[in-house]
This record gives sequence, C-alpha cells and structure tokens, in this order.
Amino acid sequence: METALITGASGGIGYELTKIFASNKINLVLTARNTTELNNLKTELEKKFEIKVLVIGKDLSNPGSANEIFDEVHKSGIEIDYLINNAGFGDFGFFYKCNWEKQEQMINLNITTLTQLTRLFLPEMISNGKGKIMNVASTAAFQPGPLMSVYYATKAYVLSFSEAIANELKCTGVTVTALCPGPTKSGFQKAANIENSRFLQNKIIPSSEAVARYGYDAMMKGKTIAIYGFVNKLLAFFSRRAPRWIVIRIVRKMNEVTKS
Repeated sequence: METALITGASGGIGYELTKIFASNKINLVLTARNTTELNNLKTELEKKFEIKVLVIGKDLSNPGSANEIFDEVHKSGIEIDYLINNAGFGDFGFFYKCNWEKQEQMINLNITTLTQLTRLFLPEMISNGKGKIMNVASTAAFQPGPLMSVYYATKAYVLSFSEAIANELKCTGVTVTALCPGPTKSGFQKAANIENSRFLQNKIIPSSEAVARYGYDAMMKGKTIAIYGFVNKLLAFFSRRAPRWIVIRIVRKMNEVTKS
C-alpha cells in the first residue's frame, strides 16, 4: 500500500485530506502539534478504512523538526509516496507592531519546514520514479498583502518554489502541485485574527472538505497550480495583470477590519 505524509493533519484542509487518502486505502503519516487529536483520528481512520496510521506529534515551526520527522519515518521503514505540506498559519496587523517571535515561527513553518521536508523526501521519490507533492499555498500568493505582509510573502514563496521544482521534475515521474485556496471554513481566520476583515463580510466561504477534494483531484492529475473557485481564479488573473499599486491598494482595503 502507498503512504501519504500530511502536515497540519488535525484540522481544516489537512484533516479532510486524511479522510480522502484513507478512503482510497492509502496509509498515513500524520503530523501536528496536538497529539491527542491525531491519536483520536488515527483510531477512527484505522477502524473505518483498515489502513495503517503513524502519528508524529511535532511543532513544525521549531528548527530541526523536518529532520526529526524524516528520521522517524525512515526508522519505521516507511516510504512516502505523497507529501502534503499543509501546515501553516497567518497573522494580522501592521508589521512594525507585530510580535516578532510569531512572525519568525510563521516563516519557519510556512517556508523553511515545507522546503526542507520537500528536499528530504524528494530524492527517494525520484529514485522510485513516482511520487506526488502538494504544497498548500493560497490566493494570497498572487499579490502583496498589507496588514498580513509576512503571511502573503510566505505564500508567494510557496507558489514560486512549487512552480520551479515542478518544472525541474518533468520526466521524473514526480509532480508538484501548489493548492491555492481562498478563504476556507477552518480555524485559520480565528487564529489569524481576520474574522472581521472586509474581505470576509457577506462572503460565501467554501468548506475545507470541498477545497481538500479539489486539491486532491488536482494533485492526482499532476496539475501544477490549483486555484479553488471561479472568483479566486479571476482575482489571481487580475492580480498578475493589473498595476501593482492598484492591487496593493485593493488588498489593503479588503484586509482592513470593519468597525462594529
């Protein structure tokens, strides 16, 4: 049986992806900070789908966490066929007022650990002549984001990195997909303190399940960029073609918090 490694598996898109992979009889390696939730998920998935699940409780914002996961996976004699770099978080506010420790953790998680996990598991995939990687970016990747400057910048990195290595990996049997969801029903908005932003007011937000299914299908087809939703596709198209100063002003307005 094949095996998928999913980071940030305890909630949101990551949680929904665990169920999709499990329903396709693919074994799982699940990582997140909340070991209790992961163990409960392990019990549920193993019983329902008759697969094997390895739980690795880890804070991926800590330096060296990618190496620790890689070592534990290989000590268990597991080969990874699907790498899902889903874990990530955002923050809201003026950069000069931000908590630097939180910004540093965001960079470590959204960029460094994602990149290192890819570097660690990719050679074996190439050697096997098969494998798929999904890096969860965002529609934020297509423009600068005032009031969420570091988050938008990290997602721009994820998109650019994914596109570049997808090109490098042509003819190897390995594909890379950058999943770019817009706002999604998950714990992200609350954690990032953006629940009251103008962009989210009166907006119909898709479920994590719908976005996860879309990303899974796109990855299986070997698609390089997967933007969920017609409106999000339009916004991405506009962001890449409109003058940058206009895009930045619009994003600033969208990110501003409405007054109660």
